[in-house]
Amino acid sequence: MHSLNGWSRRGLLAGATILTAGGPATAKDDRLVDGVVILIDSNEPYVMGHAISYSANLTKHFADKGAKLLIEVVANGKGIEVFRADKTTLIEPLATLRQSLPNLTYSMCASSKAIAEAREQVSIPLISGASLVPFGIGRVVDLQLKGWAYIHA
Repeated sequence: MHSLNGWSRRGLLAGATILTAGGPATAKDDRLVDGVVILIDSNEPYVMGHAISYSANLTKHFADKGAKLLIEVVANGKGIEVFRADKTTLIEPLATLRQSLPNLTYSMCASSKAIAEAREQVSIPLISGASLVPFGIGRVVDLQLKGWAYIHA
């Protein structure tokens, strides 16, 4: 197995298998970047809070080891509430986290958004910094196929 800065190709992280880019890096800035996708599909406050905590803790964990980590939080189904400017109670923590973690991305499922808009007869505004992806679960699989680890919040 190849390793990168002492990390094996497979390791456990938050109960998920993480795949890292193999092969030695020539310089710290030239090395490949690892990624983690966190799926939120629940509007339970503790679930949404866990996703925020995971993002901060994972970034610190890998930074302490000298590794860069991309993190994408994908909201799908009922989980879109986390990135809804009209419903979320986490606007400030999410904004603070994004400012402090430049490698963090927020994505909302456009399909789930359209379903909620039709059901509620409203236009759903996104929090600042969130973007739409066609299908949340599709985005998760796309990232997994690129070697990103998956965490279900």
